[in-house]
Amino acid sequence: MRLVAMTPSIPVLSEMGVKDGGTGQCWSYDQAPLYDVSTEEFETCALDRLRTLAEIESSAAQNRTWEEMKTVTNDQCLKYLPLHATSAKTMGRDTQRKKDHLGRFVLRLAEDLRRRFVKAESTLFRVRYNGDATTEREVFLNSKNFNWIAVDAAEKAKYRKELFAAYQGSKNESIREQAFEAEKFYKFVHGKWTRVPDLVEKRRVFLKTGWAYVPGKEKSSTVFQEFEVQLTRALEVTSRALPRLDEDTQILPILDSLSQGFLAGVPSEWVGLGETTNADSIKAEMVDDLAEKHFPMCMRTMHDSLQRNHHIKHFRCLNYGLFLKVLGVPIEEAVVFWRKSFDRITDDKFNKDYKYNIRHLFGLEGKRANYAAKSCQQLLTAGPSEYGCPYRHYSPENLQSALLSTYPSSGLTSTDLPEIMATVKGGHYHVACTRVFEMTHHKFGVKKGEGAGGGESITHPNQYASRSMELYKAEQESGEAMVID
Repeated sequence: MRLVAMTPSIPVLSEMGVKDGGTGQCWSYDQAPLYDVSTEEFETCALDRLRTLAEIESSAAQNRTWEEMKTVTNDQCLKYLPLHATSAKTMGRDTQRKKDHLGRFVLRLAEDLRRRFVKAESTLFRVRYNGDATTEREVFLNSKNFNWIAVDAAEKAKYRKELFAAYQGSKNESIREQAFEAEKFYKFVHGKWTRVPDLVEKRRVFLKTGWAYVPGKEKSSTVFQEFEVQLTRALEVTSRALPRLDEDTQILPILDSLSQGFLAGVPSEWVGLGETTNADSIKAEMVDDLAEKHFPMCMRTMHDSLQRNHHIKHFRCLNYGLFLKVLGVPIEEAVVFWRKSFDRITDDKFNKDYKYNIRHLFGLEGKRANYAAKSCQQLLTAGPSEYGCPYRHYSPENLQSALLSTYPSSGLTSTDLPEIMATVKGGHYHVACTRVFEMTHHKFGVKKGEGAGGGESITHPNQYASRSMELYKAEQESGEAMVID
């Protein structure tokens, strides 16, 4: 099915004063994409962009440095949102820009994302802007109307002493003076000094009768602020058009799903996978040990409840069963595991009430579908009765107690709790889980900010468990190699 002239009833959302165009990675988003697009492309483009934005917000929640933020953002862009320079005509440039354009406008429609969307998009723009080639960046700036006026030589000479005093540069006075002489300065027609409050705060500009004299090298501050202001205005225009989509049964479910993307992080490649993620088959008797060493708290809670009560409710059984299946427990071992866990019922009752459901999870009964394990996003939106995400559903007191009792031998201590609880309070539940992963795997060389590898956040229980098992296996193999040597 196709969406003809995507969101045709939504007006053109003009940004930064131009109709169309752009250059390098600083591509303009001045008009809504008024062309035919399939529902699949509509969702895929938005999802790939949201993966990048969610990782940016996760980085901010983890208080990563700007250099770390740039590295993570560039890695995510390369993976999900590539955007090559204008000169890269043979590298699918037009396709990349179409995807970038469409994804951003689709996310504007997800109203719940607005505040967090602006912040993450601004960071993405800043990373791209700083990474763009100088020539293409200048073309981009010249194509926009920022309402700034170049300060002529006479005015620069008039205020030379004041301008030089505020000029930031090398500690070497001679080099700083040479750079100052070559520098161009600008001032703004509208807003004057209020256009650059961050530079005023840092005393990087000279103020005179309301005017802020901005060095050319500091123009980026204005660009970033203007980008954020214009994006906020564009979102307000979009919000007024949203009621027209209330009866659209195709788009609204997609938008509702996207709105959960920042809440839980966009599900990684684990989502949709029904196959095992481990080459080695897991035996039923191994599950208890694996749960203690490698399971995330959501699955560890289900496992402990099952072992303690010798029973588990239907939806919890479904979630945990799919998790074990994808982790690498084959059908034969799964039946053994569940039979052993439900040891207070007869064989007849087990075969009648539970064995069919277990086989159904593996696609051997019913419609024989290859079901995927639930992601963090799905668990976050589940009710407490289904044992969703503990970081969201537990009270602060219960969560802290659960963390200390779940990971007593993994290096997690009470001194780590304030940092974890701060991310929980901010609604960054998957970031809290990622931070717990880093803390409990520090002995394997996992550093703060590294996440599940390459700075990627935890967005799936199987991602957590499989990565933990990989680290443990690598250490065991390393130890065996040392003994042999």
